[in-house]
Amino acid sequence: MTTPSVREKRRETRRPAAGAVRVSYSNPQRLEIQGRLLDLSASGFRMAHRCTSLVAGQAVEFTHTEASGRAQVMWNRIVEDRVETGFLVVESQRMPLSD
Repeated sequence: MTTPSVREKRRETRRPAAGAVRVSYSNPQRLEIQGRLLDLSASGFRMAHRCTSLVAGQAVEFTHTEASGRAQVMWNRIVEDRVETGFLVVESQRMPLSD
């Protein structure tokens, strides 16, 4: 029996992305995490950061180079000296194009 690869489980194509990401949430005080955008899909994004306090299922507010809104943490993984987190976007607004 073979185990499906991560790529086979994805329903949407990811595309590389770059730029700053800011994620915030209350616990009960408001906390903000700054990181780097790694990729995007039609319904989510992945970021690299250094915070280990995010947990699967947690609701956050986000802002990155292409959109802002609310998202849910889907997964975390530690990669060398950073954390990577995948988010499902629940509500978003496209960022205006700059001149």
